[in-house]
Amino acid sequence: MSLSSQKHLFQLPDDVHYLNCAYMSPLLKSVEEAGIRGLQRKRNPTAITPADFFSETEAVKAKFARLVNGPSAQMAVIPSASYGLSTAMANVPGSRGQYAVMVADEFPSGVYALQDWCRRHGTNCHTVPPPDSRAGRGASWNHRLLEAINADTAVVLISSVHWTDGTIFDLEAVGRRCKDVGAVFIVDGTQSVGAKPIDVQAAQIDALVVAAYKWMMGPYSIGMAYYSPYFNNGFPLENSWMTRANAHDFTSLTNYTDAYFPGAARYDMGEFSNFMLMPMLDAALSQLLEWEPARIQDYAGRLTAPLIDRLLANGFGLEDPDWRAKHLFGFQLPPHMDKTALMQLLQSKRIYVSTRGSAIRVSAHAFNTQDDVEALMEALTN
Repeated sequence: MSLSSQKHLFQLPDDVHYLNCAYMSPLLKSVEEAGIRGLQRKRNPTAITPADFFSETEAVKAKFARLVNGPSAQMAVIPSASYGLSTAMANVPGSRGQYAVMVADEFPSGVYALQDWCRRHGTNCHTVPPPDSRAGRGASWNHRLLEAINADTAVVLISSVHWTDGTIFDLEAVGRRCKDVGAVFIVDGTQSVGAKPIDVQAAQIDALVVAAYKWMMGPYSIGMAYYSPYFNNGFPLENSWMTRANAHDFTSLTNYTDAYFPGAARYDMGEFSNFMLMPMLDAALSQLLEWEPARIQDYAGRLTAPLIDRLLANGFGLEDPDWRAKHLFGFQLPPHMDKTALMQLLQSKRIYVSTRGSAIRVSAHAFNTQDDVEALMEALTN
């Protein structure tokens, strides 16, 4: 069954046209209520048992595992995408003569993680630019990316969709190419996971990191990561007692051990059982699994189809449909339009989008309605 507008599950004002989930999602009522309950819970710490430090997190890992189609044991809790990317890069070997691959205008967290890795290993980073032409841009960019990955490539780090304009990268093709040449494949899924299907096993992804406050509809300062068995014997960024094999038994914590819980649990951040943020993330994941990312993608596509038609008919630049995400896309202004003036106009009408790179970025979710799209169309073309 197709998804319909879910705005009733949020508290967005009727006169706000928030087409900006790629910036930050609004809170679901259920997520807000879970956070309040979690905050109130610490009024009486006797209600928080040692088992609670782990059981709630395991439930969240299981739900995230369903979302990305990976084993629950290979999931980890992270505070941010940068933490998750740095964790992965710290466990990627490298030597002179090898290099890293990324695409142009990647999100800064990925760029800085690669630059640090290159400095430590005395290697270089190869950045793959898009073609200058708009025609066939997405297909050509993906082709260039695959061509850049060869036997000298140690690691490839890309976003699942480009964060500025929603250009889709063929993760399965990139994953196959990485495995063919022995390169580690790392993906920042922050701008798609939750709103667009992803399969870490089909795409042969070695590490997937996701900040929760965008398309996973969760709170700020928490996220999730998948680390494949490739990382199971690696080293975490911090030495948390909670990731050690004896952590469940609070009476044995002075029996210090080098052993970790199996899988990717060693990469859990310290204090991962945040008793306010974890219940919020749990509630958000429950709702996403009920909606299903494929249905969210379909809804966003149906909702914004009239906007796409209007943009194309009025000289705006857009990525080809086969290479453009439905939940997030950017458009280029025709020569006669001034970007600063346009953004001021949109703000005056309480229409919220973003400027990222050279694009105006529109990002739609289940909380959006036809009124939101019509308001943006009227502002752009009248």
